[in-house]
Amino acid sequence: MAHCIRVLHGQGSRTRTALVEIQKRCFSVSPLTAAAAQVAMSKFDKVPLPYEKLTKNLEVVKKRLGRDMTLSEKVLYSHLDDPQGQEIERGTSYLRLRPDRVAMQDATAQMAMLQFISSGLPKVAVPSTIHCDHLIQAQTGGVEDLARAKDINKEVYKFLETAGARYGVGFWKPGSGIIHQIILENYAFPGLLMIGTDSHTPNGGGLGGLCIGVGGADAVDVMADIPWELKCPKVIGVKLTGKLKGWTSPKDVILKVAGILTVKGGTGAIVEYHGPGVDSISCTGMATICNMGAEIGATTSVFPFNSRMEAYLKSTGRQDIADAANKYKNLLTPDPKAPYDQLVEIDLSTLEPHVNGPFTPDLANPISKLGEAAKKNDWPMDIRVGLIGSCTNSSYEDMGRCASIVKEALGHGLKSKIPFNVTPGSEQVRATIERDGIAQTLRDFGGTVLANACGPCIGQWDRRDVKKGEKNTIVTSYNRNFTGRNDANPATHCFVTSPELVTALSIAGRLDFNPMTDELTGKDGKKFKLSDPFGDELPSKGFDPGQDTYEHPPADGSKVKVDVAPTSDRLQLLEPFDKWNGKDLTDMTILIKVKGKCTTDHISAAGPWLKYRGHLDNISNNMFITATNAENGELNKVRNQVSGEWGPVPATARAYKAAGVPWCVVGDENYGEGSSREHAALEPRHLGGRAIIVKSFARIHETNLKKQGLLPLTFANPADYDKIKPDDKISLLGLKDLAPGKQVDCEIKHKDGSTERIKLNHSLNEQQISWFKAGSALNRMKEIAAGK
Repeated sequence: MAHCIRVLHGQGSRTRTALVEIQKRCFSVSPLTAAAAQVAMSKFDKVPLPYEKLTKNLEVVKKRLGRDMTLSEKVLYSHLDDPQGQEIERGTSYLRLRPDRVAMQDATAQMAMLQFISSGLPKVAVPSTIHCDHLIQAQTGGVEDLARAKDINKEVYKFLETAGARYGVGFWKPGSGIIHQIILENYAFPGLLMIGTDSHTPNGGGLGGLCIGVGGADAVDVMADIPWELKCPKVIGVKLTGKLKGWTSPKDVILKVAGILTVKGGTGAIVEYHGPGVDSISCTGMATICNMGAEIGATTSVFPFNSRMEAYLKSTGRQDIADAANKYKNLLTPDPKAPYDQLVEIDLSTLEPHVNGPFTPDLANPISKLGEAAKKNDWPMDIRVGLIGSCTNSSYEDMGRCASIVKEALGHGLKSKIPFNVTPGSEQVRATIERDGIAQTLRDFGGTVLANACGPCIGQWDRRDVKKGEKNTIVTSYNRNFTGRNDANPATHCFVTSPELVTALSIAGRLDFNPMTDELTGKDGKKFKLSDPFGDELPSKGFDPGQDTYEHPPADGSKVKVDVAPTSDRLQLLEPFDKWNGKDLTDMTILIKVKGKCTTDHISAAGPWLKYRGHLDNISNNMFITATNAENGELNKVRNQVSGEWGPVPATARAYKAAGVPWCVVGDENYGEGSSREHAALEPRHLGGRAIIVKSFARIHETNLKKQGLLPLTFANPADYDKIKPDDKISLLGLKDLAPGKQVDCEIKHKDGSTERIKLNHSLNEQQISWFKAGSALNRMKEIAAGK
């Protein structure tokens, strides 16, 4: 956990000098020297493309490995801090990496920048950007919603803007668009290694980069010029053959893969697409596939550099990057005998459109079987709202293909039967579809064009057409559909699919409509079948950039003032977490034993809580409020094991903390899947949590827990989950001997006084154990800076 900002001013020059030493290669925006490469990573950065250095590193690693390599390995290992000495073993070794850049969305950037400020460093060491996309609530329409968001969130936006200017971080203003679309349009390039404080950062894999979602503390490491640590991922190959055609879209590829691998099948692995079918997918289509790879737990996903990426780079004003990439194709494509840990094969020519859900993105339903499944499972057949766009499906091609369906429907006198919401991915896409008449076509259909922001996809939706608890169905082109995700209504059945199918289903208004086989009745009473959708991959007139929404940091921001009011309920300076006292964690109370799925949304809800992302104490009032308590099957109702009273989870945790009662959490499989939000780790730590004991973890969340000084432990025998009762006491023994690969002894003390011993596993390495002992990764950073 970060230290209070006053440390920056109150510990003297020695500590400050030591902290600056950590940042040996502080990023500079000075002009390129004659010796530097002529092609910059982006038009906003003067840092050259790293291809020459990456190629040299790759030669070192390839000589060591002595075998063909996957694309994922080439890009990842060429970014090693020590390519000669780094241990490389998939699924085992921890890699120390040097990412090229950092991207942060506004909800997570608040905590990331608060932590960076507390580190005492004067400036970020790598190109970094902040993107304002999460705090804009969809209510009436784009213009009105954006104006309201700017007013409501002005304190947070001002903090992010000034913090960016002070520490050398680019600032994309509210209205600019969704972080992942901005990255694809401006910053992604083949061979890039980027980390982003959002789980859908892998979107950049559509342009051949390894873009990985992380928590804010990881971003701080990279911005502080500390090598970033990642457990060496395995590589899952997905071989694509055939060609996409008809109603089948790029989204159907990942919907199919999700059905095969499930929400945890990609954990600890990079998904690498290859094969002849790749060339039938547009660059933005590839981005769609990589984006939703987050829903299978993958570290990231990536495609090899090809002509479709080259066309997109040219269309977005980056022909020079495309030319440079063509000279380094060996770095940007897999070797002929690339070794994959698992191989999935998909024939695009026979792939059927899919609609996945409800309540989980891996429940794959081919469109031909959706109606039957809905009847069998008693899913509401009538669709209440259709929503297209989001970071997953908001490209020019997506909007154009939907417009082709709409035009045909309008020609027969039909409009959407239900509310139809459209979210452009960026200001550039919005301006271009306005210029080309696509936006007006969607409005004529009955659509509402929302702000260039995340909106309903992340729960920023002021939905008023149903009451909370009312069973209903919505269809979206989003990526995630957990319970209550979009509208905070646990009875909403959300299905994710392609924007084309959302559009067709909105015309019919029912789940049992299949546009490939079923007919519609026009206003004239005549029946017709929708034609296959079509649309331009890229705008023939080029992209219209729209309004200028970017603010570059000044060359010297040292005099920029960053204010955080002590009375603010949106922002709060951070205090360091307490250090481990060197003793075993004994007789811990179980705050909650979670039953079933527990995503980061369950641990730290989004929606209306997003406004408190910069105030740790306030946002902690949402901790576990939507997780199911195994003791009673209810939400946000746990027994205080000291008083015996039932109450909300956050209030019970606060009572334990006030009374000095240490507590832990017990959970199920794939605990912490979903969003990268580190608040799901910060909140338990802030309210007195010490350990999280589960059957298995999702990657990002496990790392976030480690960063904040919590012990993430897994049952050596998953069946031991059933041995623990909500009123048991848990002791973790022998912690002074905690070591990599060594199991932790756990004693379960039952209410009747009897005890049981079980074994717990962990994935902590030596450095991560030092974080636990120091109280957090940032505490440890300060210790190192002080020479401890």
